[in-house]
Amino acid sequence: MIEKSRIRELKGVGEKTEKLFEKLGVYTVGDLLRYYPKGYDVYEEAVPISELEEGRIMTVTGAVFGRVQVSGTKRMQITTLHVKDITGTVRAVWFNMPFLRNTLAKGGLITLRGRVVSRRGGLIMEHPEIFYPSEKYEGKLHTLQPVYGLTAGLSNNIVSKTVKQVLDGLDLSKETLPDKLRLKYGLAEYNYAVRGIHFPEDKEVFFHARDRLVFEEFLEFILSLRKLKDKNDRQENEYVIPKSEEVEAFIKKLPYMLTSAQRKVWDEIAENMAGKTVMSRLVQGDVGSGKTIVAVLALMNAAFNGYQGAIMAPTEVLARQHYESITGLFSEYGISIKVVLLTGSMTAKEKRRVYDRIECGLAKIIVGTHALIQNQVFYDNLALVVTDEQHRFGVKQREIFAGKGTAPHVLVMSATPIPRTLAIILYGDLDISVIDELPSNRLPIKNCVVDTGYRKTAYHFMKQQIAEGRQCYIICPMVEESEHLEAENVVDYASALKEELGGSIAVSCLHGKMRQTEKDMVMEQFGNNEIQILVSTTVIEVGIDVPNATVMMIENAERFGLAQLHQLRGRVGRGKHQSYCIFMSSSKSKETKERLEILNKTNDGFKIASEDLRLRGPGDLFGIRQSGILNFRLGDIFQDAKLLQMADEAADWYLDHENVSLHKIPDFERTSSVII
Repeated sequence: MIEKSRIRELKGVGEKTEKLFEKLGVYTVGDLLRYYPKGYDVYEEAVPISELEEGRIMTVTGAVFGRVQVSGTKRMQITTLHVKDITGTVRAVWFNMPFLRNTLAKGGLITLRGRVVSRRGGLIMEHPEIFYPSEKYEGKLHTLQPVYGLTAGLSNNIVSKTVKQVLDGLDLSKETLPDKLRLKYGLAEYNYAVRGIHFPEDKEVFFHARDRLVFEEFLEFILSLRKLKDKNDRQENEYVIPKSEEVEAFIKKLPYMLTSAQRKVWDEIAENMAGKTVMSRLVQGDVGSGKTIVAVLALMNAAFNGYQGAIMAPTEVLARQHYESITGLFSEYGISIKVVLLTGSMTAKEKRRVYDRIECGLAKIIVGTHALIQNQVFYDNLALVVTDEQHRFGVKQREIFAGKGTAPHVLVMSATPIPRTLAIILYGDLDISVIDELPSNRLPIKNCVVDTGYRKTAYHFMKQQIAEGRQCYIICPMVEESEHLEAENVVDYASALKEELGGSIAVSCLHGKMRQTEKDMVMEQFGNNEIQILVSTTVIEVGIDVPNATVMMIENAERFGLAQLHQLRGRVGRGKHQSYCIFMSSSKSKETKERLEILNKTNDGFKIASEDLRLRGPGDLFGIRQSGILNFRLGDIFQDAKLLQMADEAADWYLDHENVSLHKIPDFERTSSVII
């Protein structure tokens, strides 16, 4: 089967199914092979009923106890069964499956596997799989069943069957890594790896397969960066921009002094802009360290020297926030630089007006989203491009942005703390500056790590904060078993919270499935304190700056990596009031408590990132959300730090032993999503 073939050529894939796959970004056979499972259903050993834990999928074996009951209405019939072992009894329920009564009524030993939830103070199993007789479960024990990201109308079974069909017709000669390199690092052969990632026989096969594919993904990424750095190092500075006197005068007028770290980084940027070669610099700084003002100084410096500068943000909300912040600052200090905003949601008429101002050179600072790199945008003399929250953009996007000018200076900002050893690899084409101190007027966030029994107390504390005029965030993780239900998950939580708190407190929700206009409206209302509690998914990790918000509560904190939890925590502590972060965990494991205690003890993002790196292990793959930094298809820079370092070393070996010069590096067919 040729990887470039359209999936329509596969047996059983008609026009309707093809369109559903396209919604997932799967157009070709190669895309399908790289559409890796988002998780696995692992069939574990049965546990005693007394050891069941809320929020987990678990298995029990016991005797049917008492009568099987069917209750409810015609629209919603509930089948209830009790199963008992020597340690206790558990209730299992099924919805609209009354026919199960005949099977379950036979009695004897039965094995149930399903999600354990808490209802009215007790634990129950909802919609568990039934293995009757219980010996049938042994055939599935320790197997890993792939779970794919889906869209409405496309089942896991259809995706699974279609992938199997492709694997059966795989070209067995396909291998991109040189044999010497593969053997040097003990990596699996490609065909073994791609089968093992989709349908692993056991965890050992899965990890071996994943290591190979993650290594290849990292290697491709690093080679692309080396190619980019080689090109940058040879680029002469077309825009020699000296440090402007107006910028220095502006710095002196500010109501606060720049920290010594901010001053040092600004001097490095100014020196680059006036140097012999084009600037390619990363500014890495913790949440709230003041990176934005440094970027604004660089943009002003370009504008005062007669050039254009542009800043690209990952979301419309963040772009608008930057625009309002810059225009407000310029208005306050009487700076007459023309600033424009360009986003995808603007009307065609609004966009045309902005395009004209950019092309004729009237607009000196352009703020926007991906709209800045569209074909319709032509710049007059673009000398500086800034990308904010770099980990949200791919290398290619950064290249396209820089390509809008004639070799402009590139400034990249990231609030995601990454240990320096990894940052040097991940941002291999950039010089690195670090803002490693916070402004002196920032109050440290007070943290606490608690179990779910603290929830009522947390709600009471939020009520007190709201009575004082403050606002709160509550973060829920995505629904594990089917991400397209994420919206209902957050909506249900918000609905239950409204009942809990009463009508005097405005509660609303935010999630990734909402339209951009809806998101913007909710964020605006929250910014204006029309909403007091915002229940959200991690969509707020980047893009909301509400100084009045003082409480962040993160449900199921154990499901996130430490670096992401720190990013979320950074949404509070932005104003003059004392802020608090409550990490709520339903896990009883000692390791989870140890991880979360790190956040309890420090607000230093770089220290947290280093600890995250130390504590992550391959076993964490089942249960902890990946960091999402740079959005690799499979790789996670914390979890796979050793593979990333191996790939960096392998890039040197590849260039030395394969006699390939950087500009002749081939474009790999199985390209990582970061490079696309």
